[in-house]
Amino acid sequence: MDATITIKDAGLILLGIGLIILVFYLAYLVRNLVTTIKSVNRILADTEVISDIAAKRSKDVDKIIADVSASVGDISEILKGNQNTIAALTSIVNSLGSLKNLFAGFSKKAGKKDVKQPPHHEKGKVNP
Repeated sequence: MDATITIKDAGLILLGIGLIILVFYLAYLVRNLVTTIKSVNRILADTEVISDIAAKRSKDVDKIIADVSASVGDISEILKGNQNTIAALTSIVNSLGSLKNLFAGFSKKAGKKDVKQPPHHEKGKVNP
Protein backbone atom coordinates (compact mmCIF):
# COMPACT_ATOMS: atom_id res chain seq x y z
CA MET A 1 0.00 0.00 0.00
CA ASP A 2 1.39 3.29 -1.06
CA ALA A 3 0.63 6.55 0.72
CA THR A 4 1.35 9.79 -0.93
CA ILE A 5 1.59 12.95 1.06
CA THR A 6 1.09 16.13 -0.81
CA ILE A 7 2.75 19.39 0.16
CA LYS A 8 -0.62 20.66 1.35
CA ASP A 9 -1.01 17.64 3.67
CA ALA A 10 2.55 18.06 5.00
CA GLY A 11 1.88 21.75 5.66
CA LEU A 12 -1.32 20.94 7.53
CA ILE A 13 0.48 18.31 9.64
CA LEU A 14 3.25 20.78 10.52
CA LEU A 15 0.67 23.47 11.29
CA GLY A 16 -1.20 21.06 13.59
CA ILE A 17 2.00 20.10 15.43
CA GLY A 18 2.86 23.78 15.82
CA LEU A 19 -0.59 24.54 17.27
CA ILE A 20 -0.27 21.69 19.78
CA ILE A 21 3.13 23.01 20.90
CA LEU A 22 1.65 26.52 21.14
CA VAL A 23 -1.19 25.29 23.38
CA PHE A 24 1.28 23.62 25.78
CA TYR A 25 3.46 26.73 25.80
CA LEU A 26 0.46 28.96 26.59
CA ALA A 27 -0.58 26.64 29.45
CA TYR A 28 2.95 26.94 30.88
CA LEU A 29 2.82 30.74 30.59
CA VAL A 30 -0.57 30.93 32.33
CA ARG A 31 0.72 28.77 35.19
CA ASN A 32 3.70 31.12 35.67
CA LEU A 33 1.41 34.15 35.40
CA VAL A 34 -0.78 32.87 38.25
CA THR A 35 2.30 32.46 40.45
CA THR A 36 3.44 35.97 39.59
CA ILE A 37 0.03 37.46 40.36
CA LYS A 38 0.00 35.76 43.78
CA SER A 39 3.42 37.26 44.54
CA VAL A 40 2.27 40.71 43.46
CA ASN A 41 -0.79 40.42 45.72
CA ARG A 42 1.45 39.60 48.70
CA ILE A 43 3.74 42.53 47.88
CA LEU A 44 0.78 44.90 47.62
CA ALA A 45 -0.55 43.71 51.00
CA ASP A 46 2.88 44.38 52.55
CA THR A 47 2.96 47.80 50.91
CA GLU A 48 -0.43 48.64 52.42
CA VAL A 49 0.80 47.74 55.91
CA ILE A 50 3.97 49.79 55.48
CA SER A 51 1.96 52.77 54.19
CA ASP A 52 -0.29 52.64 57.26
CA ILE A 53 2.73 52.62 59.56
CA ALA A 54 4.34 55.53 57.70
CA ALA A 55 1.11 57.57 57.91
CA LYS A 56 0.87 57.02 61.68
CA ARG A 57 4.52 57.96 62.20
CA SER A 58 4.21 61.10 60.09
CA LYS A 59 1.33 62.28 62.31
CA ASP A 60 3.48 61.65 65.39
CA VAL A 61 6.37 63.57 63.85
CA ASP A 62 4.09 66.49 62.93
CA LYS A 63 2.98 66.80 66.56
CA ILE A 64 6.56 66.66 67.79
CA ILE A 65 7.67 69.30 65.30
CA ALA A 66 4.86 71.57 66.49
CA ASP A 67 5.94 71.07 70.13
CA VAL A 68 9.59 71.76 69.35
CA SER A 69 8.65 74.82 67.32
CA ALA A 70 6.58 76.15 70.20
CA SER A 71 9.48 75.52 72.58
CA VAL A 72 11.93 77.37 70.36
CA GLY A 73 9.48 80.25 70.12
CA ASP A 74 9.11 80.27 73.89
CA ILE A 75 12.86 80.30 74.38
CA SER A 76 13.20 83.24 72.03
CA GLU A 77 10.44 85.04 73.92
CA ILE A 78 12.28 84.40 77.20
CA LEU A 79 15.41 85.82 75.73
CA LYS A 80 13.43 88.89 74.77
CA GLY A 81 11.89 89.02 78.26
CA ASN A 82 8.28 88.83 77.02
CA GLN A 83 7.18 85.60 78.77
CA ASN A 84 7.54 84.13 82.21
CA THR A 85 10.05 81.38 82.84
CA ILE A 86 7.60 78.77 84.13
CA ALA A 87 5.53 78.74 80.91
CA ALA A 88 8.68 78.38 78.82
CA LEU A 89 9.97 75.51 80.93
CA THR A 90 6.59 73.79 80.62
CA SER A 91 6.79 74.01 76.84
CA ILE A 92 10.33 72.63 76.85
CA VAL A 93 9.29 69.72 79.06
CA ASN A 94 6.33 69.00 76.76
CA SER A 95 8.52 68.92 73.67
CA LEU A 96 11.13 66.73 75.36
CA GLY A 97 8.32 64.38 76.44
CA SER A 98 7.09 64.17 72.86
CA LEU A 99 10.59 63.36 71.62
CA LYS A 100 10.94 60.69 74.30
CA ASN A 101 7.61 59.13 73.29
CA LEU A 102 8.65 59.13 69.65
CA PHE A 103 11.91 57.30 70.34
CA ALA A 104 10.16 54.93 72.76
CA GLY A 105 7.64 54.12 70.02
CA PHE A 106 10.42 53.36 67.55
CA SER A 107 12.20 51.06 70.00
CA LYS A 108 8.94 49.25 70.86
CA LYS A 109 8.15 48.66 67.19
CA ALA A 110 11.66 47.43 66.46
CA GLY A 111 11.71 44.97 69.33
CA LYS A 112 8.08 43.88 69.38
CA LYS A 113 7.26 43.25 65.70
CA ASP A 114 3.76 44.69 66.21
CA VAL A 115 3.27 45.00 62.47
CA LYS A 116 0.01 43.70 61.03
CA GLN A 117 0.86 40.77 58.79
CA PRO A 118 -0.87 40.36 55.44
CA PRO A 119 -3.20 37.39 55.12
CA HIS A 120 -1.48 34.16 54.17
CA HIS A 121 -2.46 32.69 50.85
CA GLU A 122 -3.25 29.01 50.58
CA LYS A 123 -1.86 27.15 47.65
CA GLY A 124 -4.36 27.11 44.84
CA LYS A 125 -6.56 29.87 46.31
CA VAL A 126 -6.33 33.55 45.51
CA ASN A 127 -7.72 36.05 48.01
CA PRO A 128 -9.67 38.88 46.39
